[in-house]
Amino acid sequence: MALLVLGAWQISRQKFFAPGSNLGYWLGVAGGSAMLALFLYPLRKHVRWMRGLGPVKYWFLFHMVCGVAGPLLILLHSTFHVGSMNAAIALTSMLLVAASGIVGRFIYVRIHRGLLGEKSTLRELHAGAGFQHDTIKSKFHFAPEVERHLFAFEAGALRDEAGWSTHLRQVFVLPWLRWITYWRCVRVLDRHFADFAQRAHWDLADLKQRRRRARKLVRAYLSSVQRVAQFTAYDRLFSLWHVLHIPFVYVMLVTAVVHVVAVHAY
Repeated sequence: MALLVLGAWQISRQKFFAPGSNLGYWLGVAGGSAMLALFLYPLRKHVRWMRGLGPVKYWFLFHMVCGVAGPLLILLHSTFHVGSMNAAIALTSMLLVAASGIVGRFIYVRIHRGLLGEKSTLRELHAGAGFQHDTIKSKFHFAPEVERHLFAFEAGALRDEAGWSTHLRQVFVLPWLRWITYWRCVRVLDRHFADFAQRAHWDLADLKQRRRRARKLVRAYLSSVQRVAQFTAYDRLFSLWHVLHIPFVYVMLVTAVVHVVAVHAY
């Protein structure tokens, strides 16, 4: 997104067109049409006669494409300048909606199976973490320190405490704790593998392969525990996101209509 915005800004610096020129005008029309097309996704979900018009996941993909293309075209149309208070409000509202959509997408993929998948369940995530737990015990029996680090991370991450303070900790602090635990485990594993390699006369390729497999298993375990711990927090955040996202959309719609009317009237 940053590269796309930077590219649009570089194009606007070349002064190939002005917002009121033919090209600038039709860029605005295309961007406004894309922003209007965003409403097809919620209509597809809630209007009865539209529910048979293809799977929701493809409408969601179309919604995201329009949510990227529309703001970029509007930014090009404006050449990153605003000429009136109404235009400034409309542009700001659009940027807030776009930024809110990016945040929503970030949260969405943490409570669904893939970008376009069905919603995950906490039971499924717990089952996956339980499988990883058994694997850790069988694979790392030679390194009790690694087991202690991993199970201590699990115990701290999955504490059954409610409240926004816990949710915020799980979202913002837990990834750092996961990173710290991972490197603690890596240091212990590297020490054990160095001893094993010396005693068993492993060659360098074999040593690297064993290290890579062990690190992959540690990452998978920590990721599964983190996802279980964060699921409820992201589910709550997604609900809150809906409450904040919708007002931005209505403000953008009203100011955009006023902007279009003013441009054509005056």
